[in-house]
Amino acid sequence: MTLLVSIFAAVITTAIWYRNAPNSQMKIGVLCWMFWGASLMWLADAIFEYAELGAAYFTPAPADMLNDLFLGLSVVALAMVIWIVIVLIKDPKGVFKEIFFKKK
Repeated sequence: MTLLVSIFAAVITTAIWYRNAPNSQMKIGVLCWMFWGASLMWLADAIFEYAELGAAYFTPAPADMLNDLFLGLSVVALAMVIWIVIVLIKDPKGVFKEIFFKKK
């Protein structure tokens, strides 16, 4: 489940990034890299878990699926928080600069 959640997030953000590619002010490419990195990590985890469990890997208990879903959503939420912090620090549209350094 964690792999599916992160791949869906990666595909959606990649489509958004590609649509806005020439003028990437909001640093969506960073978010894409985080989601694709998480997908690669979960893929490696799935490969090793399949090597350990065999065919039982494809029949998880419902509680395990729910835990994996929550873990996947937590990873997506953490990546989005990190992305928001990056966008706020970079301030591509100059909103904070205008607010904090406004001459009166």
